[in-house]
Amino acid sequence: MNLLDGVKILSFNHYLAGPLAAQTLADLGADVIAVEPIEGAFQRNWAVANHFVAGDSVNHLATGRNKRSLAVDLKHTDGIAAVKKLVATSDVVMENFRPGTMAKLGLGYDVLKVINPALIYAVATGFGSEGPYRDRPGQDLLLQAMSGLAMRTGRADGEPTAVGAVIVDQHAASLYAMSILAALFARTKTGKGQLVEVNLYQAALDLQVEPLTAWLNGAPSPTPRGPAGIAAWFSPGPYGIHATADGHLAISMASPKALAVALGSDALQQFGDADSFSKREEITGIVTARLKQKPTEEWLPVLEAARIWHAPVQDYRDLETDPQLKHLGVFKSAESAGGVPIRMVAHPARYDGQTPEVRLVPQRLGAQTREVLGEIGYGAAEIDTMVAGRAVGVAR
Repeated sequence: MNLLDGVKILSFNHYLAGPLAAQTLADLGADVIAVEPIEGAFQRNWAVANHFVAGDSVNHLATGRNKRSLAVDLKHTDGIAAVKKLVATSDVVMENFRPGTMAKLGLGYDVLKVINPALIYAVATGFGSEGPYRDRPGQDLLLQAMSGLAMRTGRADGEPTAVGAVIVDQHAASLYAMSILAALFARTKTGKGQLVEVNLYQAALDLQVEPLTAWLNGAPSPTPRGPAGIAAWFSPGPYGIHATADGHLAISMASPKALAVALGSDALQQFGDADSFSKREEITGIVTARLKQKPTEEWLPVLEAARIWHAPVQDYRDLETDPQLKHLGVFKSAESAGGVPIRMVAHPARYDGQTPEVRLVPQRLGAQTREVLGEIGYGAAEIDTMVAGRAVGVAR
């Protein structure tokens, strides 16, 4: 799968949003060179659940595939010189440092666009490159809190709740990759590069575009949270997650009459379809009480027969046996750079029925330093000198 064959990208990214966006572009066939400090980027040295596999952080395993690794000291004059030579032959530079960091290193957009006027310079920040929040840490949980997402997540009668996955970072990664693709497309018509910027704060708002637009235009909303159901105040009762006798079920949009028949509930017969909003707490309470009376497996065929939009609440262990995920081939297996079996989540799109393959498993730090420098004219002896002087690093 080489949709972006011939596109060369320098990725100065760390944490999650930047590396994940770069991996998306790498999956599509771009030659992505991960430019990391000699000690390695954050995501290589830190792991969720503090879990490493044969020396590889699971964060690196999640975001490092299909990239070549170049280890370089960006405070060393020889390292900066090598990077600038790479920029001259690159299509895209990506970076998600704190605002102003690349400029201090002599690698800001104003400098690099002189070297390569066709360069796409793509920046991801927490809050934008300017403004009163520009220097705040752009961390997912903090952005969920600030953006209203935590306030509108979880049970309406409970505390504000953060989403378990780092969804702001992940959505920002998608926007980041999308913006780069748009700029590359524009360049095919104009021949010009440009500066592209995304930020996590706006990504967090973009995740809420439906309810936020409703609120901005006067939709009635509990303040701050309602008495029952889930915090998605804009949906009718009994929209939400409900306990069964042995688990949980999600019930989406369904009329009280349809639910009355499916659940065998006389109490729901009194409500008309128009009551789904005005009586949402009452309807939710009745449905919640009824679903607790039977186990999940008994409710599933009943709800399916009644064409009620529903789904069982699954945990990660359930995903491995989910027949649809098996059909889609979502979980990929490979041998890691450390020589042990690893599993990865596949690229989430298909092209002519095919999913991009894993061309390179996540590489050890500096695995392609010699290769990349050789491509821009450095000789073996010159590279050895740079390694000895710690301007660059190579895999051990």
